[in-house]
Amino acid sequence: MKFHNLYSFFRGAALLSGVALFSLSCTSVASNKGNEVQYWLTKGDESVKLQQQTSVKFANTTNSFQNIEIDDTQKFQYIDGFGYTLTGGSVEVINRLSPSKRKALLNELFGNDKNSISISYLRLSIGASDLDGEVFSYDDLPEGQTDPSLSKFSLAKDNALIGMLKEILAINPSIKIIAAPWSPPVWMKDNGKSKGGSLKPEFYGTYAQYFVKYIQGMKKEGITIDAVTPQNEPLHPGNNPSLYMPSEQQGDFIKNHLGPVFKANGITTKIVVYDHNCNKPEYALDILKDSEAGKYIDGSAFHLYEGDISALSTVHNAFPDKNLYFTEQWTGSKGTFTEDLNWHTKNVIIGYEKLEQNSSRMESSQRSKICPSYRWRMYGV
Repeated sequence: MKFHNLYSFFRGAALLSGVALFSLSCTSVASNKGNEVQYWLTKGDESVKLQQQTSVKFANTTNSFQNIEIDDTQKFQYIDGFGYTLTGGSVEVINRLSPSKRKALLNELFGNDKNSISISYLRLSIGASDLDGEVFSYDDLPEGQTDPSLSKFSLAKDNALIGMLKEILAINPSIKIIAAPWSPPVWMKDNGKSKGGSLKPEFYGTYAQYFVKYIQGMKKEGITIDAVTPQNEPLHPGNNPSLYMPSEQQGDFIKNHLGPVFKANGITTKIVVYDHNCNKPEYALDILKDSEAGKYIDGSAFHLYEGDISALSTVHNAFPDKNLYFTEQWTGSKGTFTEDLNWHTKNVIIGYEKLEQNSSRMESSQRSKICPSYRWRMYGV
């Protein structure tokens, strides 16, 4: 039996927000060697960072150490992967490295050997996020113009990101990708701006086709988009770019446009609702209660800037057949390693484990996903 629980929290000078990687691997070995536990250690004082320790073995002796009980007869949710958000900003910074250092970094992040943290899930922005060097969509037009047929659609602004994704896929071909827009093209919005505003109802169908073009365009580049959310942080229109999309609008968009258009085009990419803070689980519940919308929905996604991670249990208990995604938690440049390590361990790692065990038991055929997706931040190097 092999049990592998991987959580990444990586700190890199001028490249990434401060993070820590925890990796616990318990492997049954030949009986004459006993049961051996391999583990890696990170300390909050930074004296030890992701260092493999001497393996220990289970034995029939007693001591005063902390007990870790592993019961492989109990099964809760499956976990699809762990990782980060790959933004245009992080691509720009990584591309400033020398070719040898750049290659070494990508292998350390996405490789599958003992010296790598083995990222298995990535989050992308559909168009620009608020961490790109410029604001853009894939169909930008001069003011006053529209493009309902999406004849001007192009992924060219993301060429550098696409190039890096191809390198990552060469290292880890099985990595999964979830993508979310921060804003549609401004000509689809009622305020005509990249920041804030709402999607005009007359462009719901066009915007659904925009998702199809994105997924198909990425597929032509050899990049499979496993899942999408209709909007990053739909209740926070204060970023640039951003969009305000309350639950009734998102439910309408999925039920009457995105879901049917995916089905008509043979798109198997999963649709995941909400993608915002744990303080508003009713957002996801409002949409999932609509059975016509629900038939197109794989699950709901959450961030943890407000609320408590137990909100995931609230949604799971109401809709145990729908999956859960944890898609974002910012680690800022002004944080300290110790504080960030402790907070994320308590609230994200342990918090998720607690809600998993307190949730209604899932059948083995039902899957729950958790994708801690940290945004990589440029430090202005």
